[in-house]
Amino acid sequence: MTDSLAVAYRRLASAQKGHARGAPAYSVYVNRRLGRALAAFAFRAGWTPNAVTGISALNTAAALVLLIALPATVWTGLLVAVLLVLGYAWDSADGQLARLRGGGSLSGEWLDHFVDAVKIAALHLVVLVALWLRTPVGGTPWALVPLAYSVIAVVTFFGMLLNDLLKGKKGVASTHRRGGGTLGRSMLLLPTDFGVVCLVFVLWGWTTGFLVAYTALAAASGAFLMLAAVRWFREIRALDGDGA
Repeated sequence: MTDSLAVAYRRLASAQKGHARGAPAYSVYVNRRLGRALAAFAFRAGWTPNAVTGISALNTAAALVLLIALPATVWTGLLVAVLLVLGYAWDSADGQLARLRGGGSLSGEWLDHFVDAVKIAALHLVVLVALWLRTPVGGTPWALVPLAYSVIAVVTFFGMLLNDLLKGKKGVASTHRRGGGTLGRSMLLLPTDFGVVCLVFVLWGWTTGFLVAYTALAAASGAFLMLAAVRWFREIRALDGDGA
């Protein structure tokens, strides 16, 4: 690492935005650090945040294509997991790079969220297709799991964005504040972390093991969504009361 790269990496530490209270542990303690290293590299290379978003999308897209195109083997699973992890790390890097360069843009934020939405919507549907084509469980009730997981993931992402949007209309500050997280809560929410979903593909070559782990993550994410939806609704209803 050159001096310039090291300086950029250190500057990123002070340019970090705070994470939401109890944000999942992998995203905070692993993915953000991976993204910081990639952002420092991209800064040194003169790349733009939108270019980094594109790299993130390409890594994720490659993983999804390979999941369908290749046999369900250990090596396929490892390759898919690595590409998904890299895609997720580059997704963290684009925002960090924007802050390092002095601040992002509305168009950059739109592109970042748009790519996230495509990724979240596509991943579990691709799992469904890959299970159907590459494993013997395609025509069994197991196929319902990725369908349910896709609904859970999309609704959760939409709910988070909608919450921030409606709070912003009332002038309520975002929950993304520095020092807002706790380790215990972060670990508790680990099963809902997209990074853990990326890692579960290392089991892809062992269909039974993958399905058990994948289903457990889907169930945990569903439980989180039900609890979060109640809390989000109460928060927004409280804002209605403030307005009245």
